[in-house]
Amino acid sequence: MTKILEIQGLRAIAVILVILYHLQLLPGGFIGVDIFYVISGYLITNLIISEITDTGQLNILNFYKRRIKRLLPASAFVLLATALICYLLLPPMDRSELGKNLIAISLLVFNYALAAWENDYQNLVALPSPLIHYWSLAVEEQFYLIWPILLLAISKFGVKAIKNTIIFVFIISFTFSVIQTPNEPILSFYSLHTRAWELAAGALIVFLPKSYSITHRRAYKTLSIAGVLFIGWSSFIFTSATAFPGHLAAIAVLGAFLLIITIGNWVGPFKNALNNQFTQHLGAISYPLYLWHWPLIAIPTILLERELKTNEKLLAVIFTIILSTLTHYFIEQPFRLSKISLTKTYLSLTAATTISMVVGILIMNNYSTNIFIKENSLNFDLKAVTALPIIHRDGCHVNWNSTISKDCSYGNLSSKKTIVLFGDSHAAQWFDPINSIAISEGYRLISLTKSACPAIKLPIATRGSYNNNECRQWQSNSIERIKKVNPDILIVSNFSHFNLKSKQESKEHYYLSAQQDLYQKLEKYAGHLIYISDTPKPTKNIPRCLSHKTADSCDEIVRSSSAVYEGFIMIDPYNWFCDTTCLPVKEDFIVYRDASHISKDAANFVTKNLEKALKENKIFN
Repeated sequence: MTKILEIQGLRAIAVILVILYHLQLLPGGFIGVDIFYVISGYLITNLIISEITDTGQLNILNFYKRRIKRLLPASAFVLLATALICYLLLPPMDRSELGKNLIAISLLVFNYALAAWENDYQNLVALPSPLIHYWSLAVEEQFYLIWPILLLAISKFGVKAIKNTIIFVFIISFTFSVIQTPNEPILSFYSLHTRAWELAAGALIVFLPKSYSITHRRAYKTLSIAGVLFIGWSSFIFTSATAFPGHLAAIAVLGAFLLIITIGNWVGPFKNALNNQFTQHLGAISYPLYLWHWPLIAIPTILLERELKTNEKLLAVIFTIILSTLTHYFIEQPFRLSKISLTKTYLSLTAATTISMVVGILIMNNYSTNIFIKENSLNFDLKAVTALPIIHRDGCHVNWNSTISKDCSYGNLSSKKTIVLFGDSHAAQWFDPINSIAISEGYRLISLTKSACPAIKLPIATRGSYNNNECRQWQSNSIERIKKVNPDILIVSNFSHFNLKSKQESKEHYYLSAQQDLYQKLEKYAGHLIYISDTPKPTKNIPRCLSHKTADSCDEIVRSSSAVYEGFIMIDPYNWFCDTTCLPVKEDFIVYRDASHISKDAANFVTKNLEKALKENKIFN
């Protein structure tokens, strides 16, 4: 009983950490998932080994039956309920992603689908998908499918062979995790092969001697304290910018490992905190808590188009506990304790999977690509509004892992006169008008742009588990290429809404200093150095906002910094888009393709303005 109580307490800790992370109250709370993995590895392996030891075999179908009864009812209920709520409340343009998510979840490949779509779990503020938390269930489900078959096959060679196999899985998976996390962070975060070592760590506990080679009770307590400290330290020190899982995940995993092996010997205050009635209840309902909490945070965040306030977060937590309790007692427990036959269990799985996939397909087919602006009766195609410049499609605009831009030339390819476009995606948004001008003026255009990597040395943007360490190297490589090209015209532009580490620093001074540094590096290597100030920045995703609101409700747009070092020829595009206000719809086009970048139509619309500004500065004859 003690073991059950303490495992429940650990489950409570794990789910509380995850919830606090999603409420943006605990930066490293995502390690709660890692604690769940260690617990699952321990419990599932213990069940498998016990059955193999007692009977000499393992009934695979019955094993899967127990897993289905344990996981499917609550998961399917919350999934379909969330899908229905999202379909009714969220903007129509969100339905495509919702449908894709449902299908991928149904096929048990949601984790790898998210990796393929580059949906970063550690960047949830930017991507508040109500179903993204199902990725961890996909990892567990894949583990449950493979693990019993592997252990049963190895069991023919004895228990020692099983233990050695688990050690081998641990070593190989951990190695993959350490190597892959810095290079392919999003794929590493979601993948079974980079997470299996966490489950294997829990599995190894089964093979430890009962005494764990420790005879003194004080040693047990010391190890349990170390486990608490490891988990606590990880929770507070890790952040969304921490490369994860990698080697750092070992700290949280070790913490969970130590707490499990010291069950029965936890220090009094910690044991009492986890064994009280409320904590035990949270542990008992930890599974539906995990399922419900994120939709109840994400959906209001999406609808309100802002972070939740403290009272709203508290309300979300209260509703989460209520719904989770009801789900536990009326759905989870009745199905888990039912005497349903093997055949009916698998038929239920088939039915739930089919229903979920059909619903996903229907939602996708009801996806709207049309944006209707009531004020001026204009219709826009979403795909056209969100279209990217060609450099995004042909690989010339590089992304997170790249340190070198491709050798991409546009404009008049035979010309000896050269323009270089240099900067991040806010430079890339100017590609179409600059390319048009390059053609008309007889210049070759070379594009050197990279996502979230400014040409000047600003604080580098992070993307969840990916710290964009390659940015500085890309900057250096691009500067060396510019020096070799020696362009007639160098055009620089960057996103200007960066955050400084210190509040005492002046953002404008920092910005101008970074510009000056770049200017001094390149002034001898370019005929004209031009800096296009950043475009006005919306506070919302404009196409998404317009898909379900009036244009007047989507006009919260702020001016970007126009500070430019005096060495550069400065072009400020603010007046091209704004007068007394910055409207999201101008003439017959939508100005922004998202919450930051101007659309291709907007860029093309101001081509004449840009060309005029360049000629006024005597760039062209």
